[in-house]
Amino acid sequence: MGWLSRNIIEPGKLPLLLALVAFVLTFVITRVITRLIRAGKGPFGNISSSGGVHVHHVVPGVILTLVGGFGAVAGGQHGFGSCLAAVLFGIGAGLVLDEFALVLHLADVYWTPDGRKSVEMVVLTASLVGLLLIGFSPLGVNDLTEDQQQNRAAVLANVLVNFGFALIALFKGKVRMAVLGVIVPLVALVAAVRLARPASPWAKRFYRNRPRARAKAGLRAYHHDRRWVGPRRAFQDWIGGAPDPEPARALERR
Repeated sequence: MGWLSRNIIEPGKLPLLLALVAFVLTFVITRVITRLIRAGKGPFGNISSSGGVHVHHVVPGVILTLVGGFGAVAGGQHGFGSCLAAVLFGIGAGLVLDEFALVLHLADVYWTPDGRKSVEMVVLTASLVGLLLIGFSPLGVNDLTEDQQQNRAAVLANVLVNFGFALIALFKGKVRMAVLGVIVPLVALVAAVRLARPASPWAKRFYRNRPRARAKAGLRAYHHDRRWVGPRRAFQDWIGGAPDPEPARALERR
């Protein structure tokens, strides 16, 4: 393990690598098992309590995330304890985000079109962590020279500018680009200067009295969705499984 951290990845990033691997493997294994349960194959089945309440895997996921997170804070970035905490955190995060849509909607939407949000969140999270592993820093701090990094004012200005671009992208309704732009500032800059989505807070505030901009934004969003929504949904279905046509079943309130 020490040889791996010295020769393959930067010092101190081994826990992050282990967390990412555990996160991705947990998600993949969980999806394989749930798809087998859905198809009625294999020895697996849903877990229910004695009262008949279905126990979703987000429950042990939350517990493992808490244990791993507090363990990582207590153990620092080095040693076996920190690596174990990272693995537990990755497993817990994988279980939680696999049911992200369920937590978001407070309904059992796992096999509905809304359930695709879980797959999207997992892919986005894995991508961001992967960028951190290969050397990107949030808000473009990695783009500064050594002299600039020693100048606190330059660092603060760079962080604020890049955060501003990401915030504008978010208000323009481009959530994925805003989140990715926190790690890759150029993405946030592109999203910030382009037209907003027609239903975004930015469009409602600034395009209200600009019918040409509102129409252009709607047309651009239509062409974008027509081009990319189909392939994106096909990719999500390939990873997580195609949704059922049945409506979502509300979670039992306790």
